[in-house]
Amino acid sequence: MADIQSIKNRFGIIGNAPELDYALQVAAQVANTDLTVLIFGESGVGKEAFSLIIHSLSARKHNPFIAVNCGAIPEGTIDSELFGHEKGSFTGAVDSRKGYFETVNGGTIFLDEIGEMPLGTQARLLRVLETGEFIRVGSSKVQKTDVRVIAASNKDLLESVHNLKFRQDLYYRLNTVPIRVPALHARKEDIILLFRKFAVDFAEKYKTAPVQLDDEAKNLLINYSWPGNVRELKNIAEQISVLSQDKQIGARELAKFLPEHPMSRLPVLAHTNGQGTPEFTSERDILYKLFFDLKKDVTELKRMFVEILQNPNLVAQNQNLVNQLKEFKPQELMQPMTQPVKQQAQAVLIPQNDIHEHVEVEESLNIMDKEKELIIKALKKHRGKRKDAALDLGISERTLYRKLKEYDIEE
Repeated sequence: MADIQSIKNRFGIIGNAPELDYALQVAAQVANTDLTVLIFGESGVGKEAFSLIIHSLSARKHNPFIAVNCGAIPEGTIDSELFGHEKGSFTGAVDSRKGYFETVNGGTIFLDEIGEMPLGTQARLLRVLETGEFIRVGSSKVQKTDVRVIAASNKDLLESVHNLKFRQDLYYRLNTVPIRVPALHARKEDIILLFRKFAVDFAEKYKTAPVQLDDEAKNLLINYSWPGNVRELKNIAEQISVLSQDKQIGARELAKFLPEHPMSRLPVLAHTNGQGTPEFTSERDILYKLFFDLKKDVTELKRMFVEILQNPNLVAQNQNLVNQLKEFKPQELMQPMTQPVKQQAQAVLIPQNDIHEHVEVEESLNIMDKEKELIIKALKKHRGKRKDAALDLGISERTLYRKLKEYDIEE
C-alpha cells in the first residue's frame, strides 16, 4: 500500500486533517481490489480526485478511465451514453454507438452525482454490477464488460432510498466500501495551507508576487463557513491574486472578496456540525424553514388579536397598535411567494368599532404546491430556459426535468 504522504505529493493533495488522511488511507487500501466504492462528500470537496487516486493505484491503471456526471445527462439519453444503442433505436440514432461501459472495458468508470440517475438506468447499472452484462438500447444481444465502478454523491442516498428516489439494492451494492471526504469547514487547520498553495500557483500563472495574509485575515479565512469547499477557496485565492493591488492582505481587504451573505446565513432548516456550522441537505430545506417562520409570525399575530378580544380596554390603551392592525394586509406578507395555499385558512374578526378587517391566518402550507409554484415562476422568469431556471432554483437541470414530469408542468 502506498504511503499517505507520497499519495499527497503525487496527486497534489494539501492538508493534514485526520479525516482527510483516513479517507486517503481507505482509498489506498481498496485501490488494488475490484470492490465498488461509493464516495460521499459535499460539492467542491474533490471527490473526483479520490476516484483518480483509486484508479491510478489499481491494476487497471494502464486501462481507460472515464468520469461521467449523471446529473448533466438528460434522462432520455443517459441509457444510450452508458450502454450504447443500435441504429434506428430512437429518433436521431442514425448509427450504432458504443456506450461507456463498452469503450472503458477493462478500466474504471466514475459515476458522479449517482443520486441523479433515473430509476430505470439504476436497474441496468445494477445488472452490470452483479453480472457484468448489459444490453444496448434497441438491441436484444447481451454483452459482457469488465469495468470497475466508483460512484459519488453529495446527497444522502439512504434518504433517497426512503423517498423511493434511489433503489435500495443498488445502494447497498454500490456501498461496498464507503469513503467520506471531509468538508473544508471540518478541516480548518488545512485552510491556510490550501490558500498558500493556491496563491503560489496563481502567482506563477499570472507572473505576479504571491499574496500573503496577516493574522486577522487568516482568522477571517478560517472562520468563514466555505459552503463551496475547496473549489470556493481556490476561486477566492484566484480573485485576490488577480484583483488585489496590495500583496499584503488584511482582514478588511479580504472581506471584499468573501460573499456578504454566505450560504450558511440563509434561513434554512439544516443539520449542524460540532461547531454550529449549517450543513444543507436538499433544495427543499429553504422552503421548509421559510414556511415554518411564516407560520410562527402569523400565530403571534393571532395571539395578539385574541388578547385584544379578551381585553377590550387594550384597544383604547394601545391606539397605535390598533392603527397598525388596521393597516396590516396579510396578502402583502405572502406576495413574494406567488399564490398562497389557503385551504384551511381561518378568518379572525376583531369586533371593535375601530377595527373592521378580517385577517386570514395560515394553518397549513403544502410544500409540494409551493415547490411547483416556484418552478413555474422560475421558468417564466427565464422564459422557459431550463438551465437558467435550474440555476436560479439551486437544483440541477436533471432534477428540474424530473420535477417537470412529476408535477406535470407544461413549459
